[in-house]
Amino acid sequence: MASDMAHELALDVAQLRVMRGRQEVLRSLTFEVARGELVGLLGPSGSGKSTLMRTLLGVQRITSGTARALGERVGAPSLRRRIGYMAQGSAIYPDLTVLENLTYFSGILGLDQAQARRAMDIVDLNLHAHRLVTSLSGGERSRVSLAVALLGEPPLLILDEPTVGLDPVLREDLWSTFSRVTEEGTAVLVSSHVMDEAARCGRLLLIREGRLLFDDTPAALLARTGARGYDEAFVRLIKGAP
Repeated sequence: MASDMAHELALDVAQLRVMRGRQEVLRSLTFEVARGELVGLLGPSGSGKSTLMRTLLGVQRITSGTARALGERVGAPSLRRRIGYMAQGSAIYPDLTVLENLTYFSGILGLDQAQARRAMDIVDLNLHAHRLVTSLSGGERSRVSLAVALLGEPPLLILDEPTVGLDPVLREDLWSTFSRVTEEGTAVLVSSHVMDEAARCGRLLLIREGRLLFDDTPAALLARTGARGYDEAFVRLIKGAP
């Protein structure tokens, strides 16, 4: 399915600028994300990743330029059920069970419990359906948050550092889930400051101080910089930037 949708744009950003007071946080960013793509948004802390994601969700004011999601201007009311979002901080209720959380958020979206169970199945949480979230591990809570983002099978997922603080095994599980949903045609934009996650993406957007330094495949990043690893490649890219 992903190949059939490759020509359809999930995100179309052109000359996007965002100011906060007198500070220019995003500096004329231009990029596209197609349906069925898994795109990594990487950069150091403070580079503008979270601001970009808030802009794409329609909750950050745009200074100039344009940003469209699924063919509509970001922030359009019709996009609310078509974009799944997973924030850095947990947005689930610890005093509810996994199923109760998903049933609650399904109700907000006008979905039935079958959709809640479908989301649990995607992230492999069926065995924990009746456990309180407060009793879950950090990785399991992250999967609950991801399940909430997946409710209704939105065609676009925006994930803000979903693997931060997780051990390698749990990170592997989440990335496997990201890959599966893109194979079904969902576009996934996932931010991270962990450079070794770059290889898991089909394409990379590397930003620093609000500027887009690189937009290409992981292999192209290594080839361009002559580096043996992604940490080294990013350092070389930054040092070579004007």
